[in-house]
Amino acid sequence: MKVLLINPKANLPIEVRTSPPLGLAYLGAVSEERGDEVRILDMEVEEAPLSQVLREERPDLIGITANTIQIKAAWRVAQEIKAQIDLPIVLGGPHPTVLPEESAQRVEVDIVVRGEGETTWADLCQKWEVGASLEEVEGISYRQNGRMIHNPDRPPIADVDSLPFPAHHLFKMEHYTNLQPTLDTVQGKSFSLLTSRGCPYRCTYCAQILPRVWRMRSPENVVAEWRWLVKDLGAKEIGVLDDSFNIDRQRVLAICDLLISEGLNHVPWIMINGIRANLVDEELLDRMREAGCIRTAFGVESGNQGILDTVIDKHLTLEEIRAAFKAAKSVGMETIGFFIIGLPGETEETIEDTIRFACELDPLVANFSMATPFPGTEMREVVLEKGRLLAQDWDDYAFFENQPSFEMNGLPAELVERKWREAYRRFYLRPNRIVRTLLRKKTWLDLPRTARMAWRTLVSP
Repeated sequence: MKVLLINPKANLPIEVRTSPPLGLAYLGAVSEERGDEVRILDMEVEEAPLSQVLREERPDLIGITANTIQIKAAWRVAQEIKAQIDLPIVLGGPHPTVLPEESAQRVEVDIVVRGEGETTWADLCQKWEVGASLEEVEGISYRQNGRMIHNPDRPPIADVDSLPFPAHHLFKMEHYTNLQPTLDTVQGKSFSLLTSRGCPYRCTYCAQILPRVWRMRSPENVVAEWRWLVKDLGAKEIGVLDDSFNIDRQRVLAICDLLISEGLNHVPWIMINGIRANLVDEELLDRMREAGCIRTAFGVESGNQGILDTVIDKHLTLEEIRAAFKAAKSVGMETIGFFIIGLPGETEETIEDTIRFACELDPLVANFSMATPFPGTEMREVVLEKGRLLAQDWDDYAFFENQPSFEMNGLPAELVERKWREAYRRFYLRPNRIVRTLLRKKTWLDLPRTARMAWRTLVSP
């Protein structure tokens, strides 16, 4: 069977890092394992007209992935396909998982995949190929004779070592930059990697689409993929995408020891989504640094302990965060801090605590985002019950945009936007930060981009 997988282009307000969507890379690998002929169209980086791709590939089945800020683009792509040829279209990803009926009821969408996609996709392809009923395919929603059908959920994949390695060869790698272009000037291919899936925590702002279970790949399986990326695909940089990389301390140490013993630690790697600050210490970070990790991130979110405890349910203390940043810096690792401005229940004073805490921690990069009530989050339920939703369109949910998406009593949108801008200015316009930025080679190697980002965040209204 011929399969076309599509990543639609989102209407984002800023430049972001570009790397192949790992979810589609896994689906492509699963399809190839079945014997399918696969084409992946990443519309974020490819400019080939969709009509041309359809003519050239003549697929039997099309899969489209979408998060919240991609969902309208995904519907438009599906509409464009249906206007040209009547092919079955399957829609999956975080947003359709949380709101399956919204997409399944659209005439341009035939099937919605909920949750983890690999096993469901393989099952669905097999059933579609032989013309069998979809009734036994777990984890899908669809219309049938005017009725909405939601098949039972599919359990999460228990043995994640059983999955094939992502099909990176299906992407035009020359179109992608390094993983964090604001910080690095890597010459050569960059690849992302997942060493575990899921998260045992449930922070109120997080749209976790899977059950609260963390599943890890074995150190041997992880390093086998790492070796393949470095030695066979020529990786010059690797980004670990896990939501919860360091839940099992001994597993992290084992991965690091294998990277060191196999001589794979000459390729730098970074923690893109961060690690748990309460589960690190200097010994663990030092081993990661020895294994090639040059940068890690921590989800700080707030500098107010009450907000961490009662609003976010973070299971983290300010002292644990301080200790984690100190340990990372002591072993020579660069740090990124993620902070959220304008959470439900905040006041100007608690936001002020966050800004001061960010300046105290002084990471290489402080990323301040406005709180955004994504579908499927507890935060959204609080906003709908006690606040006022300002976002009128799914395109408005780009959390790095400079417009608040909701407001609460005592937390007007004007205050959130003002403090968000103030956070960036107070962090990055400190004299020592200005000097460090001017002395950083990357600032001058990509001066136009640096200037655009600074203008948009610090200056423009």
